[in-house]
Amino acid sequence: MNDIRRTILWVVFGFSMVLLWDQWQVHNGRQATFFPTSKTKTTASATSAASTVGTPPVAAQTPAGSAQIVADMPGKPAAVRERVVVSTDTLKLTFDTEGGSLIQSEFLKHRDLKEAGKNFVLLDESKDRIYVSQTGLIAGAAGGTYPTHKTAMTLVPGAHELKDGADELVVKFESPEVGGVKLVKTYTLKRGSYALDVKHEIVNNGTTPVAPQLYLQLVRDGNKPVGEDSSFYSTFTGPAVYTEAKKYQKVEFSNIEKDKVEIEKQSENGYVAMVQHYFASAWLLGDGIKRDLFMRKVDNNLYAVGMIVPLETVAPGSSKTVDARFFVGPQEEKILEALAPGLELVKDYGWLTVLAKPLYWLLDKLEHLIGNWGWSIVALVVLLKAAFYWLNAKAYASMAKMKAINPRIMEMRERLKDNPQQMQQEMMRIYREEKVNPMGGCLPIMIQIPVFIALYWVLLSSVEMRNAPWILWVTDLSAKDPYYILPLLMTLSTMLQTALNPAPPDPMQAKMMWIMPLVFSVMFFAFPAGLVLYWLTNNILSIAQQWIINKRMGVPPQFNLPKFK
Repeated sequence: MNDIRRTILWVVFGFSMVLLWDQWQVHNGRQATFFPTSKTKTTASATSAASTVGTPPVAAQTPAGSAQIVADMPGKPAAVRERVVVSTDTLKLTFDTEGGSLIQSEFLKHRDLKEAGKNFVLLDESKDRIYVSQTGLIAGAAGGTYPTHKTAMTLVPGAHELKDGADELVVKFESPEVGGVKLVKTYTLKRGSYALDVKHEIVNNGTTPVAPQLYLQLVRDGNKPVGEDSSFYSTFTGPAVYTEAKKYQKVEFSNIEKDKVEIEKQSENGYVAMVQHYFASAWLLGDGIKRDLFMRKVDNNLYAVGMIVPLETVAPGSSKTVDARFFVGPQEEKILEALAPGLELVKDYGWLTVLAKPLYWLLDKLEHLIGNWGWSIVALVVLLKAAFYWLNAKAYASMAKMKAINPRIMEMRERLKDNPQQMQQEMMRIYREEKVNPMGGCLPIMIQIPVFIALYWVLLSSVEMRNAPWILWVTDLSAKDPYYILPLLMTLSTMLQTALNPAPPDPMQAKMMWIMPLVFSVMFFAFPAGLVLYWLTNNILSIAQQWIINKRMGVPPQFNLPKFK
């Protein structure tokens, strides 16, 4: 029965890994591997409406700071296309006078993990990557041609840098009249903020009423962020939408390619976003504004997510204003929660959100108290082990009892190896006499598994780990240990845990008891240091608790080394 107990524990461990992998697939926007949900093919309503939106800029490889001649419409004179760079204390943004689009965002408080000395860039329009924000007007039911993100606009003179003592910076673009309509875009950047207020003013200078539609979209290529394509772990990269009715919905680029998009198509609330590890961008509109939501492929490896806002009729000589907000920044929960309902969900914990959010809250409180994210991880694991102390104590006490009677079990198995039925009866008699429950160590472990998986996702998803040092050689908890010291210690602690457990009588099980933990430990050599620190701390505390309980039970700790003969 002792080997049955161990087998069950391995089954529990394996099942938890299956659940983790399955939810990892869902977290990345893919169909669940083991517990899939049915998907229906999307209707073409919003997507068809979006098909009239112009494609991303053709001249996507123009070097920053240069000018290029672009034609707005056939028969129109060419205009000079310029890139305008503005900066605040948190952001350095690059706008394109073609459409007044935002084509690059540099975060002044977040360093690039791959190129030392450089700030992290999210939005970008270069030869290597396309990820831009675009807005413009398209025709409604009445038809017409209006300014789009391909229309050459004029920058209204103004400051390009947030001055000392100033709280906001305004950047304004004006389009020429197209179809009698002029579009004025006003971006307001605020000190300490990653959210821009964006005002679209539609001015009808023509002689007839117009009813255009405003589109707000994010366009990016379908490539994984640099550094994630070869990792053991991967997070979701792609578009997402949120509505009160269907909540947070994310879609893999490959599903857009296959026309397998199932999102709410119309809403009066919510947002559209592009998400990747640690960072996101999103278009936000106020509640009560009707909008059509869409995701679509626009060209080759380019994909768009956005919303289309039908406007009321604008009479000749009058104007209509639509206020929106654009977020481009790190996935810091408190900032996201303050901006819009549900925006914090771009930091996706998957099915364990109900456990992960309070764990993050506690981790954040510990960091404010300690002042170091690495020691905060250690402190959080200590608190969790303390909270589960009595459950663990019961599990280890049961294991200690099993270890104490293991010599009797081994002798009996050898003596009755030719009579399996009698062996089983004799084993049950020994358990009754010694008052040992062979399943006693399973339930406490099963209860804790969801908590520790939730903590895993908290550490994997939290942007606060980027560039956060711990001690000495660990200068970035979001990057792997440069000298592999933590993974090596993790492997040694796993082997020590295995050695402290009674050796299974079955030779094959004995081999698996060593092979499985070693295989699992290998993955940690590619994991971020913060994740390895969390598992290592948990292992050390588990070993210490198991050692103490064994001593109290009168079962001296002994090491059962592997035998692979």
